[in-house]
Amino acid sequence: MPDDGAMALVDHLRELRYRVIISAIAITVGTIASWFFFDQLHAIIMWPYNEAVRNLHEARPDITTHTTYQGVSSPFLMQLQLSGFAGMLLTCPVWLYQLWAFIAPGLLAKEKRWALYFLGSAVPLFLAGVVTGYFVTPKGYEVMIGFVPKDSDALALLDEPTFLVNEIKLLTVFGLSFLLPVVIVTLNLLGVVSGAQLSKMRTVALFLCFIFGAVATPSTDPFSMLAMAVPMGILYLVAEVICKAHDRRKAAASTDLDVKLDY
Repeated sequence: MPDDGAMALVDHLRELRYRVIISAIAITVGTIASWFFFDQLHAIIMWPYNEAVRNLHEARPDITTHTTYQGVSSPFLMQLQLSGFAGMLLTCPVWLYQLWAFIAPGLLAKEKRWALYFLGSAVPLFLAGVVTGYFVTPKGYEVMIGFVPKDSDALALLDEPTFLVNEIKLLTVFGLSFLLPVVIVTLNLLGVVSGAQLSKMRTVALFLCFIFGAVATPSTDPFSMLAMAVPMGILYLVAEVICKAHDRRKAAASTDLDVKLDY
């Protein structure tokens, strides 16, 4: 590859194919490795539901809950999906690096530094969102199951493969929602938005955080919505403060430069 990163379209496609193949191999290896730890992974992914049922039975002993599998192939598909998801998480350093290696040659030195800051802050924030979602969902499940009528012979049945898909979606959405300040600060560094604009949009942005929390949480319970919307609002305010500080430093640097040029 040339030092300036310039390549023909065919070379870019070859480079992309190489990066995709390496990422696919890594995810496949991670999936195979995760397959042998399915029991432990299953216990982890089912903990929010089991915790909700345990707390619910203390208050409502009359509710009977069971987990089910619909269809002969459901257990196999569930194990495959869970192993694949764990494999992607396990190998995220590999495919994130491949993504970075594909994009980096086309970036300027300053843009590369911003991208590294973006990745360095995005990973812990994403994981913090996943952990937050993991520990707040039991209360939401408890509330939703608690709507079973009292003194009823009805069984609260849970299809585990469907629950697995919804749980993964919920945790992923929680993780992505925590990336809000990273996106805002990056846009500010690129000159797309300013701290003053963020201040003007604050009320609308906080309202949209609650709308997003209500729409994006698959469990549809208010606890999951609040657990997502409130941190998003706080993170928006933090991003606003950071952007204002950056704008002040940028304005001060510009003033100093003008003074030196005049001198």
